[in-house]
Amino acid sequence: MVVGKGEKLHVMYRSITEKSARRHFVGEVIDVVGAICRLEGYAFIFDERKGEFTRKTEKRITIINVAESGYVSNVISPDVIISDVRYRYAQDVGLVATDGKEFTLNINEFGARG
Repeated sequence: MVVGKGEKLHVMYRSITEKSARRHFVGEVIDVVGAICRLEGYAFIFDERKGEFTRKTEKRITIINVAESGYVSNVISPDVIISDVRYRYAQDVGLVATDGKEFTLNINEFGARG
């Protein structure tokens, strides 16, 4: 098993084409079989007009295969409250996902810098 039930993930969907929507997901694994995970959490979509990621307000359930090359997945601290995660620009760092407390994930290395 790659990840376990109850773990929290930050997932970036790899763009298929240059014009593909840039999508991310932050959620908790509610079920898992091998590398296939059912996650409950929030989608973040890059808004081209604003030049920033916007979190969708409604909680969603998504299914991903974390071993598939179409995703970049990061395990995040079990202490993170998923609904608190937002995207911010941090000076001298760039774009980060943060809960405004202890959790900060620099996502510039994955091409998310705007």
